[in-house]
Amino acid sequence: MELRTLRYFVAVAEELHFARAAERLRIAAPSLSQQIKSLEASLGTPLFVRDRRHVELTAAGRMLLPDAREILELAARAQRRVAGATGPLRVGYVSWLPEQLTASAAVDVRVDEWIMPSHVQIARVLDGGLDAAIAWAGSRDERLDFRLLWPEPLLAVTPAGRTETTVPARKLRVLVDADLTSWQAWNDFATEFAEATGARLVHIDDGGIAGVAFHDRALRLNAPVLMSPKRHFDRLPASLRTRPVVDPCPLWCWSLVTRTNDERESIVALREHASNVIRPAASRTAPIPPIWLPSADPHRDEFRSAA
Repeated sequence: MELRTLRYFVAVAEELHFARAAERLRIAAPSLSQQIKSLEASLGTPLFVRDRRHVELTAAGRMLLPDAREILELAARAQRRVAGATGPLRVGYVSWLPEQLTASAAVDVRVDEWIMPSHVQIARVLDGGLDAAIAWAGSRDERLDFRLLWPEPLLAVTPAGRTETTVPARKLRVLVDADLTSWQAWNDFATEFAEATGARLVHIDDGGIAGVAFHDRALRLNAPVLMSPKRHFDRLPASLRTRPVVDPCPLWCWSLVTRTNDERESIVALREHASNVIRPAASRTAPIPPIWLPSADPHRDEFRSAA
């Protein structure tokens, strides 16, 4: 078994979706499928049960997965030792990149230009494709170290004619998109938020979570709509306004994500920089209590007294 093939297997096993795994690996989906078939042939047993609707691991696949992860981690660890700790750290991000990260003189950082959703960037940290990522994590993982950078209070977009200065969470419309490849993390956050607060979920399939499509959707709904943390580079039209969300205020926690067992001096310095420089600079917008975080958010305990 080649390391490359094991990496392909782990990606499919974690995504349980060939298209998402192929995008994460940056290869064509048919090529990935063929590589998995070749691995299964060499082992003499199927690793996945798959049809048009779902993918799941077989008993053999579940048995192989922890060994494959361990082999890949050992290989990555050996590569890092051989390479030493003098090279730049490869850091990925989703939509928010703090300037304090790239301006640091203490840490040599190379920002990866492949901008992908949180779950993809975190997976790339796990498989060694990135040294660190700035992303949202929906749950704890003992293999990963999470350093809180910015608990971003999410805003609502409302029609300009409305007079309220804040929007209660229960009055919101919350969009979720059918495209899980791009919006899985947001969908998880939004669905739990709506269930907890009584906000109304609106299912869409046109990518209207951000940008001009989001503005058009908000205008058609003619009601307050929760904004995603995706950076909105398109100017808000005059017919819409942003307002704080209250009772409760949802927080999207951006984390610096690194591997727990990565104790290189450069990684330790990056974590310290995150805690001492980036977080104080980023926490510029105070939420209006009470606040809300997902039940499995790795930073939930830090806000328990305010929630």
